[in-house]
Amino acid sequence: MRALADAERIRRFMAALARSTEADARVYFTGGATAVLLGWRPTTIDVDLKLVPEHDALLRAVPRLKEELHLNVELASPTDFIPVAPGWEDRSPFVERIGRVSYHHFDLYAQALAKVERGHAQDLADVSELVARGLVEPKQALGYFESIEPELYRYPAIHPPAFRRAAQDAFGGTAG
Repeated sequence: MRALADAERIRRFMAALARSTEADARVYFTGGATAVLLGWRPTTIDVDLKLVPEHDALLRAVPRLKEELHLNVELASPTDFIPVAPGWEDRSPFVERIGRVSYHHFDLYAQALAKVERGHAQDLADVSELVARGLVEPKQALGYFESIEPELYRYPAIHPPAFRRAAQDAFGGTAG
């Protein structure tokens, strides 16, 4: 059984992953890993991340490190669940550079909207924390929703009117 990931375990994973490549890469944390590294949750079940580019060395290292560090690691990001506005890379806050790997938090607005769309209690608590900490501005989040709304057809699991209502509920306004 794999253990919950606290900030120390995530940082050990970061160092070990960086040692596994000699090529430049970016790793974007999302979900619980962001919550833990930014300090409002002590642990997470999974370390969700996106690798750019998906170098073979990094992809091969992930399963090995999952076993060595007894850590759940998933290749998952908001792009898997909702449309993400262009320029997300530039809106992804920097965490740290280790060796040739730069670590970032995936675009916090995309993370917030993906969590709103999913709608689990922990996700909505994370969204509230992002807003309370000033990391996501509600009016901007609604604007972000409006910018991705025309692309929702690419995600057939999403019910656009329900997503719109959830965004309005989460960010206290009206979208569209």
